[in-house]
Parts: sequence; structure tokens; C-alpha cells
Amino acid sequence: MLTNLSIKNYALIDDLNVSFPTGFVTITGETGAGKSILLGALSLVLGKRADLSSLRNKEQKCIVEAEFEIDNYGLQPFFKENDLDYDRQTILRREIHPSGKSRAFINDSPVTLDILSSLGNSLVDVHSQHQTLRLTENEFQLKVVDALANNDNLLDDYRQVLDGYKAAQRDLRSLLDFQSQAIKEHDYNSFLLHELQSTDLREGLQIELEEEYEQLSNVESILETLSQSDQLLNDEQLGILTRLEELKRAVQNISGYGNNFESLYGRIQSVMIELDDLSSEMDILRGGVEVNPQRLQEVNTQLQMLYDLQKKHQAANIQELIAIREALSEKVGKVENLEAQITSAQKAVEDKEAVLHKLAVSLRENRNAVIPKLKNMLQDKLSHLGMPSATFKIVLEASDNFRLNGRDDLIFQFSANKGSDYGELKKVASGGELSRIMLTIKSILAKYERLPTMIFDEIDTGVSGEISNTMANIMEQMSRSMQVFSITHLPQVASKGETQFKVFKEEFDGKTMTRIKKLTEDERVVELAEMLGGKNMSDSALAHAKQLLQVP
Repeated sequence: MLTNLSIKNYALIDDLNVSFPTGFVTITGETGAGKSILLGALSLVLGKRADLSSLRNKEQKCIVEAEFEIDNYGLQPFFKENDLDYDRQTILRREIHPSGKSRAFINDSPVTLDILSSLGNSLVDVHSQHQTLRLTENEFQLKVVDALANNDNLLDDYRQVLDGYKAAQRDLRSLLDFQSQAIKEHDYNSFLLHELQSTDLREGLQIELEEEYEQLSNVESILETLSQSDQLLNDEQLGILTRLEELKRAVQNISGYGNNFESLYGRIQSVMIELDDLSSEMDILRGGVEVNPQRLQEVNTQLQMLYDLQKKHQAANIQELIAIREALSEKVGKVENLEAQITSAQKAVEDKEAVLHKLAVSLRENRNAVIPKLKNMLQDKLSHLGMPSATFKIVLEASDNFRLNGRDDLIFQFSANKGSDYGELKKVASGGELSRIMLTIKSILAKYERLPTMIFDEIDTGVSGEISNTMANIMEQMSRSMQVFSITHLPQVASKGETQFKVFKEEFDGKTMTRIKKLTEDERVVELAEMLGGKNMSDSALAHAKQLLQVP
């Protein structure tokens, strides 16, 4: 419920702060006093687009704050989803700056206008004769039927399955799109993959081939060097090993004279062993080196193929070629296994569609069961609102599409007079009739679900005193379970309010300002008397006002 409204620098309002109680609140005032301004300011804080022309002082910002008690609205998920601090006393604030910049806040946290508007729609429902269009919308009409059918839990299940159904459809669509594109690329990718697979790509291969190529290309130089090295080591006269043998024998003669000489002899032996091993290894290497033009050509061909593949795939090394091969293998494999995936995805869609259809049928059955009850309730209530011949024809038809609220089209037709043809509400009902129908529907909804604060803006315009009295009774009954405001020019309606506020103008320092005040019992008597008989109140008007308020 709306507990407090603060407005600064908006239209004819300089600085206004008013607290509102629970129950049925009526707001009265002369035409042009500023009731629409008050409603306009409230609309701003509920998310309506800002208009710079609404600033009273063009050099100062406009601030509108509305405080709500939201404990019973179940809005915790909304606050969590939008990363906002939840507080049972929640404040919505809107600032309009002279520059034209607009800012919105929920509990002092900046929010977008869409978030503010979304929360505002859950907190306040403003209804006037000019805002009955929603009544003619299929979505709203189904909401009314669902409230009577107690379809809330079933709709939650349906929407959860619908989300899964749409996700399954997206997955299938993605696979089909991939298949369409992949088939075009499949042959080329298969060719590239075969090309890479025909080469034994493995880490270190390129280094091995390049080393082998260098050896085969320089075999003569290698053999010549190894032969020279063998001669240097093993020549009978001047070979290193021959001379080292002489050195060994010479040092052996003195090795017994001390540890130093024995160590020296040992080191010479070690060098001889190492050089002897080196000589043997060079013999082996020399035996393994041969002139092989055919192998040289093979290695050269393999290397060139590697270089060509790297250039073709813009790969820096063989590791990148291996990664490309694996990626191509995955792509080709996906296409080859795609039919099985598509079949599985199609089955998932069909399974979810079957569950969804079953839930949609249950929704339709529940709706059809309560439609006669809704028709009777509407017609009965409207007969007391000056529409005794009003009748409805409400029919459900199965739709081809799964929508957010089921698979039904609701045909909601109306006839105001006996013998008149049925037609769509928006085509055959007048503005006054639509207002009474909307009031009736809202009063029915109030019995079946928790509605936000309701503001009826002069919906009683143009109706008779007796009918306005009935409308006031309906609003008073609604206010027993919710907060209801009625902005009215009719004393019969104003008198039904538990609390009455008056909107008026006053001049201060040569400027006209809109004010609002809560009326005392005596002030209510005077206000109602003026509404009945004008400024020059007669005794009968005062007596009638007291009678309406049931005061002595």
C-alpha cells in the first residue's frame, strides 16, 4: 500500500508531503484544483516518461518520492533478480533535472526506468475512463478467468515447461543451422583432414627430419671428417692414442712414489678410456653414414610437405598443425554424427511439446469450468450498476501456438441491451460502460488474488446518484482487503471513504500552488455540502451531507 507521497517542484506543486492510511480513501476538489497533477506526479515515480515542462521552477530539479508497505506482495524474487535491497518499507524516487536528465531509485539504489516501471505496476493500478483499453486485451481477460479457475500453480508448471520447450527448440534450430552450414563445408574439411592425417604429424618430427636432411646433404664432409679424426686418434706413429700409451707407461714408473703421482696416472688412464670410447663411437657413426640420394629426396619431400601445410594453415609449427587436425576431426565428426544428434533433439522437442499440450488442455478445462460463473457474476453486478440487460458471450478456442498463458484464444463479447448483437468490448461498449465493467472485474479479482493499490480516477463521471452509490459500495468492499483510492466529484462516493482528502489551490507571494489536506469530520460535512449545493451552502445541503456521512 501507498503510505506516503512527497512532491517537490512539479507543476503547481512547490513542496507537498502527504501520508495515506489503509482502506478506502476518497480525494475531492474543484475542477482544476490539481487532482490530475497529483496523479501525474505519482505516475512519474511509477515509471512514466518525464516531461521537462512539468518542472515548476525550471532552474531546480523535480523530486517525487513514494513510500510503500510491500510486505504482503511477495516481491522478494523481484528484488533478488534485480540485485536490490529488499525492505518492507520501500521507497521509489524519481528526479527530473533542469538539463532534462532523469534518474530513478529504489531504496536509494539507481535503477533503469524499465525496472522502476515494472515494480510500479506491481504496486499501483491506476484506472480511469480513458484507461479501459486493457479490459479489451485478450491477455487481461484470460488473467481474470485464470484467477477464478485458481490456475496459478498450473500456470507456473506450464511456464516452466514452456521455457524448457523453447530451449529445446533453440537447440534443435542450432543443430539444423549448423548442419546446413556444415554440409557446405564438410567436403572441404574432409579433404583438409585427410591431407593432415596422411602426414605422420607428431611432436619432434620436424626437428628429426631437418637433422636427417642436414646429415644426408653433407654426407661426404661428415665421412671425411670422421676419417681424419680416426687417423688422428689411431695413427701408429703419431696417433693420439699411441702417444698417450707412451705417456701412460712413463708416468706409471713414478706412480708408486706418492699419492699425487698415482692420481696423475689414474687421470691418464681415464683419458685413454674416454678417447678409446670416442674412437669406437666415431667408427660406428662412420659405418652408419652412407650416400643415399633416394632417402635424401624422401626427407626433402616430407619436409616440403610440412612447410606447405604450415603455410596453407598459417601454422607456426607442427604443434599448431596437430591442433588444426584435431579441430578439423571434431568438425567432420560432428557432421557425420549430426543426424543422430538432430534425431535426439527432435525427440526432446516432441516430448516437451506433449507435456506442454497436456498442461494447456488442463488450463482450458479449468477455464471452461469457471466461465459460466464469471458471466453470472459480471451480469449480476452490472445489473446493480444501471446495466440490467448487459450480457456476455465468453468462449475459449484452441490456438495453434503455445503462448505464455496457454494455448487458448478467448472470445469475450458483450451486449448492453436486449436484442442487440454481441460484439467486441472495445467496439460496442461506451466509455462509461467500460468503466463499470472494469470496476466489476476488479472487484471480482480482489476476492481471488492480492491486487496492488487501486486508484479509480473519476470513473463515476456521468453516472446517476443511485448508481454512483453502488459503485462506492463496491469500492468500499474492495478496500477491506486492499488500499483503494477514488478521485471523485460525487458526494455519494466521497462520503463512503474511511478517509477523505481535499485538493485545492492557494496563492502565496503572488504564485498559485496546489495543496492537499486530510479533512476532519466537520470539514468533510462542509466539503460534501459544497459538492451538493455549491459554495452558498443551504441547510438542506448540510443536512444531506451529514446524512451521507451518518453523523448527527
